[in-house]
Amino acid sequence: MAQMNMIQALNSAMDVMLDRDPDVLVFGEDVGYFGGVFRATEGLQKKHGLKRCFDTPIGEGGIIAVAIGMGAYGLRPCVEIQFADYIYPAFDQLVSEAARLRYRSAGDFWAPLTVRTPYGGGIFGGQTHSQSPEALFTHVAGLTTVIPSNPYDAKGLLIAAIENDDPVIFLEPKRIYNGPFDGHHDRPVSPWSKHPESEVPEGYYTVELGKAAQVREGKDVTVLAYGTMVHVAKAAVDDSKIDADILDLRTLLPLDIGAIVKSVQKTGRCVIVHEATRTSGFGAELAALVQEHCFYHLEAPIERVTGWDTPYPHAFEWDYFPGPKRIGDALRKVMEV
Repeated sequence: MAQMNMIQALNSAMDVMLDRDPDVLVFGEDVGYFGGVFRATEGLQKKHGLKRCFDTPIGEGGIIAVAIGMGAYGLRPCVEIQFADYIYPAFDQLVSEAARLRYRSAGDFWAPLTVRTPYGGGIFGGQTHSQSPEALFTHVAGLTTVIPSNPYDAKGLLIAAIENDDPVIFLEPKRIYNGPFDGHHDRPVSPWSKHPESEVPEGYYTVELGKAAQVREGKDVTVLAYGTMVHVAKAAVDDSKIDADILDLRTLLPLDIGAIVKSVQKTGRCVIVHEATRTSGFGAELAALVQEHCFYHLEAPIERVTGWDTPYPHAFEWDYFPGPKRIGDALRKVMEV
């Protein structure tokens, strides 16, 4: 085992797959010589060569289009979109081409491509470097949407994504790239080495897509979260002294509905947390599913704690984020019913 932060774990995953499978390629804006804007691909071009890890023009639609063509002819591209905010020019390629290729060709072709992209806030990036567009992708049949919350999962999930025969949107929470935090602070307050999740095998392993992880066992209320909000939810639960069951969803589509139902039927209460905007956010889908599957077990209305329905505010970033206080208020509210 090695001690890694999330950046190092993602780098290790790509390194392992470039070594393991000659059909794997890594490309995107500045991912080659420069090693990526967050250094997630640092050293890969030097080790694996210009034909396996290379830079592209600034053209997200072109990056995804080329990756789809490569995938259709047997390669396994792992591409980077520098920020999730920049993925929109490639949306037509993802929705109309990549997601539908297997279905449209009756299985003759498929698109085994992985799209890595940093998402979410926490780095004072403002409205064009802080968006959380995960719900857009979960609406599209044929796309898998993955969001890790720790280095161990990040590496295992990325390897599983690269090996998957259909397109995967791999959203990386940039706020915790370089280390965790206790949920109360705007920057990492301790190295990953103090956390069990930082112990990452240096070689090959996978974390199964479509499986949630229970990060805290409790009996009073179920908290559903993913990415950065897993850590914030932990802080809120610790502050509230409420015995909460916390599930890290890890994969939004396909969703581990079995784990969610099992937890909510046990606790009878549910709080959903994400930093994306509230209206039509993924929390709305989660609330609908919990209501459909667990209606007769619910002791209180489902609560959502989310970002605001506004463009991402640079000046009020830490008010926009669901923090321990807002989550704590929701926890107390469902317990009072």
